[in-house]
Amino acid sequence: MAILFFVETAEGKVKKASFEAASYASQYAANSGNEAIGVAFGTIDDAQLTQLGAYGAKKILHANNAAFDNFDANVFARAIADVASKINADTIVISQTLAGKAIAPSISARLKAGIVSGAVSLPDADFVVKKGAFSGKAFAYVKVNTLMKIIALVPNSYGAKKGEGTATVEAVTVEPVASRITIKEVIRQSGDVAPLPEAEIVVSAGRGMKGPENWGIIEDLAAALGAATACSRPVADVHWRPHHEHVGQTGVAIRPNLYIAIGISGAIQHLAGVNQSKVIVVINKDPEAPFFKAADYGIVGDAFEIVPKLTEAVKALKASQH
Repeated sequence: MAILFFVETAEGKVKKASFEAASYASQYAANSGNEAIGVAFGTIDDAQLTQLGAYGAKKILHANNAAFDNFDANVFARAIADVASKINADTIVISQTLAGKAIAPSISARLKAGIVSGAVSLPDADFVVKKGAFSGKAFAYVKVNTLMKIIALVPNSYGAKKGEGTATVEAVTVEPVASRITIKEVIRQSGDVAPLPEAEIVVSAGRGMKGPENWGIIEDLAAALGAATACSRPVADVHWRPHHEHVGQTGVAIRPNLYIAIGISGAIQHLAGVNQSKVIVVINKDPEAPFFKAADYGIVGDAFEIVPKLTEAVKALKASQH
């Protein structure tokens, strides 16, 4: 039996989450004596796909068809299910990105496969998988008994473990079903910083900034750290910042290596979307702010005094390293 993992791409490049999915699937394949095979769709240079070999994948199937260039959950779910049947896969690994959340349940229904969403660890010998529960405040252990199984892996939970090697790329023919979606315009985020779900460092701020005119110090700190910027829901609701920067239970859920929260009280809905960050730093003038209970490091003080000093300290440290 084979383990199939979905290679998510965008603008002709493999997305970060796909390298993690490759690492996860390859390690599980090694543990279970199986083969991990990736599948990619759409117009992308095979040289991009061979990079997955450094993350353990030996073979990538590529359906090089422009019909897959724009994402449609129904089209992709059918295509992945088709490939899984062709190679006799018994496990499918999908990163739980926005795309993954859309297609994994659909594949599960089509293949009558048991699914573990929110997985954070490899399956054991009995296919028991650890997953997050109660908005990340607890863990559950789920056993899957169906012949076909699907794992939706939480991004940045397992890690992309890079080594040596290149993957071979083989063409695979998949006939896409007609899309029911008409895409009239695509507006992509610009800039050098990775999108929020893929960012290693995130600097976020809330109503404590008092107004959008004060966001310059947040952007300066983010620029010094090479970080993405984010905000709390109230800030997005009053249009101080764009809605795609809203992180939390009702916004974007993130798991960066470092999350800096400035002027955010730490309501439970916000914490639910960021509490899986590896390190959380909180800056707030209210010593009773709930966020401090979740913080690894906390600074009690005025953000308008602390943040510029922190930015200068980061710049000085970087200058000393050159």
